[in-house]
Amino acid sequence: MKNLVVFTGAGMSAESGINTFRDAGGLWEQYPVEQVATPEGYAANPELVINFYNERRKQLLTVQPNDGHRGVAEWEKDFRVTVITQNVDNLHERAGSHHVIHLHGELTKVCSSRNPNDPRYIKELKPEEYEVHLGDKAGDGTQLRPFIVWFGESVPRMDEAVAAVEQADILVVIGTSLNVYPAAGLLYYARPETKIFLIDPKPNLAGGMPHVHVIAKGASEGVKELTETLKELR
Repeated sequence: MKNLVVFTGAGMSAESGINTFRDAGGLWEQYPVEQVATPEGYAANPELVINFYNERRKQLLTVQPNDGHRGVAEWEKDFRVTVITQNVDNLHERAGSHHVIHLHGELTKVCSSRNPNDPRYIKELKPEEYEVHLGDKAGDGTQLRPFIVWFGESVPRMDEAVAAVEQADILVVIGTSLNVYPAAGLLYYARPETKIFLIDPKPNLAGGMPHVHVIAKGASEGVKELTETLKELR
C-alpha cells in the first residue's frame, strides 16, 4: 500500500464555513494578528485572546466536514494516508481521518501557559467546556491557554511532518497559500519521484515547481476529481 500524504490549509475548511484568516474579509482584518496570535498579545491581554478562541470553538459546533474532508478520509481504503494540516479545527477527524498531524495546534485543546507542549497539561475539551475563562487553571497552576502554535513559537510537530513527506509516494496539497513558513517548506522534502498534486481555485505554486499537477478547483470538487486519478496510482 502506497503512502499518501495530504497537506491542507484554510481553503480545505472554507467550504464548511470556517472563517479563513488571510482572504479578504478574513479574521486578520477583524483582529490584528499581534493581538490574538502571538505570545506578546496573550501576555498583554489574555482575556481578549481566550475569548477570541472561545468564539472559534463555538463556531466549530455550527459547521460540518465537507465533501473534501470526507473524500480525503475515503482515501484510507486504498492508501496509507497521513494528513498534515495547518488548520486548528477538528473537521478532518470528524470526517473519519485517523492520522492527522496538526502543525499549528488544535482548537479543541487547552494547555499550560508556562509550557504549552507539556503533555501532562494538554486537555481535550468537551463541547460543553468550549467556554474557557480567565482564572481556569492547568494542572501546573498556570492559566489554561489555547493549544495553538502562535507566530514566533516553534512548531513542535514539524519533524513528524517532514518525516511523513519524505516517505510519501503521493503528496496532495489542498487549499493553502503556502505562505506560512516553516510549513510551506514541507514540499521540498518530497522525493524527486513523488507525485505532487495541488488543489486550489487560485493556484500560485505551479510556476515554481513544474512537476506539480494542478487542479484549479475548490477542496470538494478538487478531491472528487483527484479521486478518479488516484484509482490509477494505487
